[in-house]
Amino acid sequence: MSEHEHYFTAQPASDAERRPLRVRLAGRSVEVEVARGIFSPGGLDKGTAVLLDEVAAPPPAGTFLDLGCGWGPVALTLALRSPAATVWAVDVNERALDLTRRNAAALGLDGVRAGTADAVPADVRFDVIWSNPPIRVGKAVLHDLLGTWLPRLAPDGVASLVVQKNLGSDSLQRWVQDELGMPCTRRTSVKGFRVLEVRQG
Repeated sequence: MSEHEHYFTAQPASDAERRPLRVRLAGRSVEVEVARGIFSPGGLDKGTAVLLDEVAAPPPAGTFLDLGCGWGPVALTLALRSPAATVWAVDVNERALDLTRRNAAALGLDGVRAGTADAVPADVRFDVIWSNPPIRVGKAVLHDLLGTWLPRLAPDGVASLVVQKNLGSDSLQRWVQDELGMPCTRRTSVKGFRVLEVRQG
């Protein structure tokens, strides 16, 4: 499997391909299912772990977005912390979306809605966006992705993005400010990753 293949459509994993994984999300130990052909099938990747450790707690309710959900660690954390929220989990990979749906159902998280971008109604605005964006897909694809979703923040909404320092976190921060006209600040820098906060102008 190529380095980038997991970002694009893959068939849902079969029973034989799925395997259980115990991880710690929202301060508790949970069992999820993962499979090859998605981002970070071996567990919680370093960037996502930094994001989940460093971001401010989400509000108890609202409409949230996990952009690039993979098997669901961010969406599941948002739903565990804020059971009354609606959490949209968006990915281009059908295998990832299927795993996120299965994991949410197994944990009783009814507020999680996993789907491709087309599944999200155009008028939905987000109070919270958390993302470990797919930097390695290239700037054009990344900018198109963020340029589509960040402007859909609610007026008081906050987006938190984790980006590896040596993969262009500073240039991405400038791009969000200059091209999208949205305030973008560095919340923290931990273990070679930076967490950027984006707000409506």
